[in-house]
Amino acid sequence: MSDPRIIVALDYPDAASALKLAARLDPKLSRLKIGNELYTAAGPALVEKLRQSGFAIFLDLKYHDIPNTVTAACDAAAELGVWMVNVHALGGRAMMAAAREALARRKAAPKLVAVTLLTSIGAADMEEIGLAGVPQEAVVRLARLAQACGLDGVVCSAQEAGTLRRQCGKPFCLVTPGIRPAGAARDDQQRVATPRQAIANGADYLVIGRPITRAADPLAAVRKISEEIAQ
Repeated sequence: MSDPRIIVALDYPDAASALKLAARLDPKLSRLKIGNELYTAAGPALVEKLRQSGFAIFLDLKYHDIPNTVTAACDAAAELGVWMVNVHALGGRAMMAAAREALARRKAAPKLVAVTLLTSIGAADMEEIGLAGVPQEAVVRLARLAQACGLDGVVCSAQEAGTLRRQCGKPFCLVTPGIRPAGAARDDQQRVATPRQAIANGADYLVIGRPITRAADPLAAVRKISEEIAQ
């Protein structure tokens, strides 16, 4: 069974656009990510349609609530048959442990990963909301907490992947957004890395949006990135 390392971000406002793009991709070469905007617009029906087309789905809804609510949400995501689901590590130990325990009871549970610190959060923001240290320290601290709670991994920037790989070891899963192939535009992303750099830093899966979704030939773009990863 293939294990695609590319996760295509379906950052669309409606199901029709997402399905049109998915029809031009190959589930053997990439997985798909559904975030808050698309899920709010299209809901579980879209997840089911994409799964029927053979795609593994990363449901990127970043659950952050009391343990009971997050547990119920993770259970609901598992019922949809998604491959991966995520929570906010800032929800704390009790929340993450409860989510892990709920999914562990399932025979075919989705991977459970945590978002450590949003890339939009800087040192000044941390101070304002009462978090100690600098962003890099918080990321490591929260990743270690997620690992201690039994989560499968974290979402992190490619720049953080090397540090987290050393701190958390294998097989802790590192999912890295902000990937831009060599020569591609940065768009509104500031902290970016090429696929090769991300893999070299220890990333397991690469979340890639516009370099694929806006390509003239999305499947060719996926294949090119896959070749870069393989090298």
